Amino acid sequence: MKPVRIGLLGCGTVGGGVVQLLHENARYLASRVGAELSIARVLVRAPERERVPQLSRALLTTDPELLFNDSSIDLFVEVIGGVDPARAYVERALDQGRSVVTANKMLLALHGPALVDRAIARGADLAFEGSVGGGIPIVRTLREALASDWVVSLRGIINGTCNYILSRMSLEGSTFEAALAEAQELGYAEAEPSLDVDGHDAAHKLVVLAMLAFGARVSIGSVPVEGIRRIQPIDHQFAARFGFAIKHLAIGRDHGGAVELRVHPALVRRESVLANVSGVLNAIALEGRALGPCLLSGRGAGDLPTAVSVVADIVDVARARLHGTAGLDTRAIQLQARPVQPLEDLVCRSYLRFPVRDRPGVLARIAGALGECGVSIEQMVQQGSSSSETPVQIVLLTHAARERDVTRALLLLRDADFAVQPALRIRVDE
Repeated sequence: MKPVRIGLLGCGTVGGGVVQLLHENARYLASRVGAELSIARVLVRAPERERVPQLSRALLTTDPELLFNDSSIDLFVEVIGGVDPARAYVERALDQGRSVVTANKMLLALHGPALVDRAIARGADLAFEGSVGGGIPIVRTLREALASDWVVSLRGIINGTCNYILSRMSLEGSTFEAALAEAQELGYAEAEPSLDVDGHDAAHKLVVLAMLAFGARVSIGSVPVEGIRRIQPIDHQFAARFGFAIKHLAIGRDHGGAVELRVHPALVRRESVLANVSGVLNAIALEGRALGPCLLSGRGAGDLPTAVSVVADIVDVARARLHGTAGLDTRAIQLQARPVQPLEDLVCRSYLRFPVRDRPGVLARIAGALGECGVSIEQMVQQGSSSSETPVQIVLLTHAARERDVTRALLLLRDADFAVQPALRIRVDE
């Protein structure tokens, strides 16, 4: 049988891993598919750059027309990243009735439902296992293994950069800045880390997960997002004192009429599984209506872990094409527009840290503002010098309270004459 020919769009870190796996596992993959998998052409921006040794430089081009006008190419693999020009390339491939494998979580978060609709209309597949969790088979689990159940909730550590930084802060007492610099030196963080440390990468992945877990068509702009820049080593110390660890979580729950989606740092019970997921590892905890709890964990980024997911999709898509069932898996993705529950309606406990000047009556004023807004205190600790010139830390753990009430109390205290900095608030995930 003639080879299945692949048009590779992009050949950076993940693309190089795809080339490497296709080359090293060629015989095994051919036996799985029923035909050889062959790279026909590779679209790159800079052909002069060094590439993986398994890639013939004769396949490189900067001209997309050489790929899209080549009718012998059976499927496209998009690993460019970002939205432009990736979106135009994916749309063009689908419009030609050719299936697409992508690892592009930003593209899917912003335009995923429209691309799914386009693929279904053209009888093509859109496969995206590599877009969330690197080598963790979370997309396949949601699409296939849990097809007979309904996912009611998910909670995940889905950004390795944030998890590495928080782990170093907790274990070594590093500052955020020092842990970030170390992550950048090791290649775990980009030179411009905002997408990761400000929570947007995790939000993109959460929107993709919500498509599959809840059948939700949502706008990325409706997902509340917070990063980890304000967290300090002292917060890890206080969290441990209360019996918690600090993790950056993506959280989703199905409430029927609406879905709850949010991304932010959270206190999680120290004995829980998620609290013990360290370094660059990712982990996603699912709750199925019939299945109950389920946890998937592994390497969430990198060339080969992500390439494992991408090549697995290539195998599925190629096999479907050879057997005349192209588009079947994508047609199973059924999406409906779902409102995102307003964050102000959330009810949970909160960790609050107030850096203040040590003056008489400060505790009473903080407790009074919280009480005025209906927020009661469960535990309280004061730490620091008794000198009126040296800031002290007042740390509270509240009882469960509505988000809007906690926010209102913090606004009342924001401009208080004793406040050195605005209070830090971390939600408790239970």
